[in-house]
Amino acid sequence: MLQGKRIIIGISGGIAAYKSLILIRLFKKAGAEVRVVTTENALWFVTRVSLESLSQNKIYDKVFGPENDYTTEHISLTDWADCFVVAPATANIIGKLANGIADDALSTSLIAFDKKIFIAPAMNVKMFDHFAVQRNLSYLKEMDIAIVEPASGYLACGYEGKGRMEEPEEIFLRVEQYFNSPKDQLKGKKILVTAGPTHEPIDPVRFIGNHSTGKMGFAIAGELASRGAEVTLIAGPVSIAAPAGEINRIDVTTADEMYHAAMDAFPQMDAGILTAAVSDFKPAKPASQKIKKTDATPEIQLVLNPDILGSLGKMKKEGQVLVGFALETDNEIENARKKLDGKNLDFIVLNSLNDEGAGFGGDNNKVTLIDNKNQISGFELKSKQQVAVDVVNKLSEML
Repeated sequence: MLQGKRIIIGISGGIAAYKSLILIRLFKKAGAEVRVVTTENALWFVTRVSLESLSQNKIYDKVFGPENDYTTEHISLTDWADCFVVAPATANIIGKLANGIADDALSTSLIAFDKKIFIAPAMNVKMFDHFAVQRNLSYLKEMDIAIVEPASGYLACGYEGKGRMEEPEEIFLRVEQYFNSPKDQLKGKKILVTAGPTHEPIDPVRFIGNHSTGKMGFAIAGELASRGAEVTLIAGPVSIAAPAGEINRIDVTTADEMYHAAMDAFPQMDAGILTAAVSDFKPAKPASQKIKKTDATPEIQLVLNPDILGSLGKMKKEGQVLVGFALETDNEIENARKKLDGKNLDFIVLNSLNDEGAGFGGDNNKVTLIDNKNQISGFELKSKQQVAVDVVNKLSEML
């Protein structure tokens, strides 16, 4: 619960502002104190009376207003709060925060705030995909701003795609997890994480790969770092900024490169969580020049890639914890147990592709944790950020 926590909810001008009313109610119900800061445009979508009634505090919408308690309200207010949640966050307010612009009540308050900030973007899919918005979001992540990724679906503008603000319940859970997670639980622990796909070259322009985005591994790396761990993140070819915290990122492309990096790093680690979707096979002899299209179909001989997880399992020392992932479509529990035993793992995270919305590419996952004492914990479909919390909780117990 959030009893006694002081939370600022920032609201910028978008249709998703109506969801902020639900968010205020959730925080108040959990025992938090809530103050609201808005842009002037936000009040076209939600009323002052509604916001003040639910928060039980007057709102702050002007830097210098006759109703302000102080002429420096943006300072006194931010000193008061433990956490700042901007929902919805438009492209405009995201850009202002990323570039240090403070020209209204919300942006000025954000610039003055020096504690944890959560941003829940909400906008048209074309705006969300714009290079400037993505650049600003990447930079904010690097600066330890928590981004609650928007969902995909039907948007108010009539488009369909990514840009719909995440539901208030999910935003609330992210904030609740932040306050409830033990900040120094893994302090001094060194943990290896692998993430993303590998690309095995066929020729200079083609490769064998898969649809992994690295989101799950990066979420786990971020959760580990938030609990004080020193993380070594070996990432395949992905386009994700490293999470904030003490993370040493090593970028690789092929399975061989990931194998050598993992073998070098693991002996110094207390634990390893291998989420990477490593290609099982690679071309035996990649062509040095682009293979030209002809009437004849080229024959490509494949050979096995090194077994990274199995190799680390063989070299694992007493006291080290090793965690693997299994992606199964049939006989899921049985196949996961075989991998758990065969590779000398302490527990395995079973992903299922049989549930809509889970697996590669998306923002959600549905997993089952199976440990070497045959304890099985199943979880419902949830965000990869929440799955990361479950995985790290299990690792913490074992460490």
